Amino acid sequence: MLKEFREFAMKGNVVDLAVAVVIGAAFGAIVTSLVGDIIMPIIGAITGGLDFSNYFTPLSKAVTAGNLADAKKQGAALAWGNFLTLTINFLIIAFVLFVVIRFINKLKRGDEAAAPPKPTRQEELLTEIRDLLKRS
Repeated sequence: MLKEFREFAMKGNVVDLAVAVVIGAAFGAIVTSLVGDIIMPIIGAITGGLDFSNYFTPLSKAVTAGNLADAKKQGAALAWGNFLTLTINFLIIAFVLFVVIRFINKLKRGDEAAAPPKPTRQEELLTEIRDLLKRS
């Protein structure tokens, strides 16, 4: 049974999937940093420091706090601003991934569109013989 499991775990698909998950997690961290450390501060500077993550609607009269963390301690609060921030982050991440994948696909198509290799001398001679036989 152990031998069977080892064979299963070492199959190409399983190892490829494991590598993809690790690379995906690392890439996710890079994109998250890009959004959180570069894109969102620029958006904040353009909009005058607008940060939706603290916007909420109290669902109880006991909630009188001015920020979301304190409001959650006081009672129920609908944190729609945090949801909106995460949605914007998701859209930015999805767009960045779209651009990266589109770029990779473009590179792949560029390799495929390269000129076919020049025929060998033997292939040229065979083509000439074929053409001569067609004419006769």
